[in-house]
Amino acid sequence: MTSFKKIAAALAFASVAAGSALAAPVTYNVDGSHTFPRFSYSHFGLSTQLSSFSNTTGKVVFDADAKTGSVDIVIDMKSVNTGSALFNGHIQGEDFLDTAKFPTATFKSTKVVFEGDKPKTIEGELTIKGVTKPVTLTVTSFQAMPHPMMKKPALGANAFTTVKRTEFNAGKYAPYVGDEVRIDIAIEAVAP
Repeated sequence: MTSFKKIAAALAFASVAAGSALAAPVTYNVDGSHTFPRFSYSHFGLSTQLSSFSNTTGKVVFDADAKTGSVDIVIDMKSVNTGSALFNGHIQGEDFLDTAKFPTATFKSTKVVFEGDKPKTIEGELTIKGVTKPVTLTVTSFQAMPHPMMKKPALGANAFTTVKRTEFNAGKYAPYVGDEVRIDIAIEAVAP
């Protein structure tokens, strides 16, 4: 191999090594003022009730180059908002969320599946009332970009899954009040 070819090969290797050294996962802090998990269920077949939680924290790790990521979310179950102060208290009772014993719910990802450059599904463990079950979140939108106001790396997504509340020991009035609960989350997170 000529000296020129050796130098060219060394430079090519160095540029690849430098590129992979520069590419690294970014950790984002969940923006609680723009992250709202919601849940919906059938109420006696009369309507689909929509409720949400107003206090969510956590971290998202995203590596665009490696197409990897992780999600770690904590939901304050006492921040439930049903639209009725009376029902907010009722749903926090022992038969439903039992927030006195279980004030938080968590989601910890185990695998993020990409389609192209974006996450398509997020597999993980959902814990509600001390019961942990595997769930898969379907990602319906995802965007990673500089935050227009904060001028920091940011990302946002919408995702959903469906669970059975009886599997989390929250099944009072099932099946009359729907056992299937759809959980939707709108999430935004910003790098420190």
